[in-house]
Amino acid sequence: MGSRSATLTLAAMALLATAWASGQTPAPAAKPVYDAELARKVGADDRGMRKFVLVILKTGPTRVPAGKERDEMFKGHFANISRLADEGKLVLAGPMDGQEGWRGLFLFPVGDIEAAKQLVATDPVISKGEMVAEYHAFYGSAALMLIPDAHARIMK
Repeated sequence: MGSRSATLTLAAMALLATAWASGQTPAPAAKPVYDAELARKVGADDRGMRKFVLVILKTGPTRVPAGKERDEMFKGHFANISRLADEGKLVLAGPMDGQEGWRGLFLFPVGDIEAAKQLVATDPVISKGEMVAEYHAFYGSAALMLIPDAHARIMK
């Protein structure tokens, strides 16, 4: 799967998951009622969209060998993900299948790649060279901003 089609597939899956998890999918014939407060809360423009930066994490040049240092690095990676999500700076994150070196992804609700680079730089897997980041501007549904809350409600 090419980079562009994978990105589109990920975006479509995220949109479907958001709609399904929120339980707010309208009946096919019903037109949803515009909610100005919700649109403001999620940073939606008139189309219901907003800017994001999609970050693909790929295998880096420096594999940290199995052991305490690697365990600590990944512990820090997961702590960093949780911190960014709690601060509202990360919409979604998750591992990938490793095909073509693709290890994971982040979706940041920021308007430019430089802002995303600053957030990614806080992650130990990046600072240690275990992974490298590839950045893509993404214009998608502002409803993606609802994922963290929906996820918190379905996670035990």
